[in-house]
Amino acid sequence: MPTGYFSLILHAHLPFVRHPEYPEFLEEDWLYEAITEVYLPLIFILNSLHEAGASPRLAINVSPPLCEMLSDGLLQERYTRHLENLLELAKKEEHRTRSADTEFHDAAKMYVDNLSASLGLWNDRYGRNLVNAFRELQNDGVVEIITCCATHGFLPLISTAEARRAQIEIAVANYKKHFGRQPRGIWLAECAYEPGVESLLKNAGIEYFVSDTHAILYGDPRPRYGAHAPVSCPNGVAVFARDVETSQQVWSAEIGYPGNDLYREFYRDIGWDAPLDFLKPHLHADGERRHLGLKYHRITGRNVPQDRKAPYLPELAREKAAENATHFIGERIRQAAQLRDAFEGRPPLVVSPYDAELFGHWWFEGPQFIDFFYRKLHYDQNEIAAVTPGDFLDSGLPIQIQQPTASSWGENGYYKVWINEGNSWIYPYQHDAERRMTELADRSVAQGADHEHTGVRSRLLKQLARELLLAQSSDWAFQIYQGTTVQYSSRRFQSHIQRFDMLAKMLTASEAEPGTVIDQNDLELLEEIEHRDNIFSEIDPAVYRSK
Repeated sequence: MPTGYFSLILHAHLPFVRHPEYPEFLEEDWLYEAITEVYLPLIFILNSLHEAGASPRLAINVSPPLCEMLSDGLLQERYTRHLENLLELAKKEEHRTRSADTEFHDAAKMYVDNLSASLGLWNDRYGRNLVNAFRELQNDGVVEIITCCATHGFLPLISTAEARRAQIEIAVANYKKHFGRQPRGIWLAECAYEPGVESLLKNAGIEYFVSDTHAILYGDPRPRYGAHAPVSCPNGVAVFARDVETSQQVWSAEIGYPGNDLYREFYRDIGWDAPLDFLKPHLHADGERRHLGLKYHRITGRNVPQDRKAPYLPELAREKAAENATHFIGERIRQAAQLRDAFEGRPPLVVSPYDAELFGHWWFEGPQFIDFFYRKLHYDQNEIAAVTPGDFLDSGLPIQIQQPTASSWGENGYYKVWINEGNSWIYPYQHDAERRMTELADRSVAQGADHEHTGVRSRLLKQLARELLLAQSSDWAFQIYQGTTVQYSSRRFQSHIQRFDMLAKMLTASEAEPGTVIDQNDLELLEEIEHRDNIFSEIDPAVYRSK
């Protein structure tokens, strides 16, 4: 038995952003940047580790909206153009920096190499669908893929039992569609929990969920092993809580690894530095400057102005990533030994959940850190064993029964990020739509399926469910609170609520009399909305019926 166990859990999620009504859309770049900087590097590294015999065991939540976007033909085609455009720019930069003999040439060459490899993986290895890659990794025993709330809905702020249940059951159905099996675990959106949620999970066949530290620390009774062992809710659903120490080492802006001076500076980008005429072939049609992903400077120092940042040197950054990985393992060995002594011989479990987008997007060297970490974990020591939460449950170690307390991983640990003076206006509209959705679903059952136009009504009901789900995304409230994309997030929420209201009126009018036919204008509007908000083709609105 090892001194201790370590479980890395990555939360891969983006809000559903898809705008077929525009040839280019700025917020779609969120997905394209994440594919290039996070998902493709992680998939490549995990496969390389597996092929080298150093197969890691970690859990990854690939959220339902992300699965739907990664599987969408329109977004796949647009991403291909995005990647080809970025590679063309990188090749121009490699030539320019070589000809000018500049100190940025090593970084420029790195981008050409990375992007060329990414294009090959994207087109040839994975057929432009990274869900295939994640499924392959799970089938090969490399990772354990878990799910998330259907549209990252913040469960404690959803007003009806039916709407909460739908967030879970629709997620499970979507997971089965993409991965061909039942998910064992779930990353509750924002790690937001309140007592009672475990009943929804149990009914959906979920074995465990991920929580913030204080969900267990302040639970009843007090946890015997703190946050360093899972607990079991009274109904048998297990809870794995975040370890504070590892969170600070990787996540903290002040003391975390990503802030090292040698690492790449995120905010200095060629999209703002290079001459506009040079960039124009690679910008959107509006010609506006934006982040392009080619960055030539290192952090240099916390208080160093952007215009005084030093050149980024990839080899030095890579050496620092290896050094940090070695340090991280040493700290885990020390931590495990201390905890095992305190636990009278029971090996502790250190759970380290992070946003996947930290590794590669915000912390460019993050995927290298993961690569070095698992190689060193496999070859250089035998005191720490990497496991998934499912592996730990299968180990047979006894688990304390406890009732966890309400929590989230937001500021101050509760719900203020998602409901505050800046975004509380959204909830009366959301809650009204949740109530109406169940009323409409119940009425569709009561009226039966023998009407002449049941097919259109079924489509209306399914699209109503999609619009409600998309409005419930916690990403909108979060971004409003952060002040980052306030206008877009507010507009997205309002648009889904408005479409819900229009569709509800169409459905109610069509149900008024058996012979009522939805008019052509309304039918065309329905088709346009279905084409735009096409998430969850498999959706069954019956999940919203009262029981």
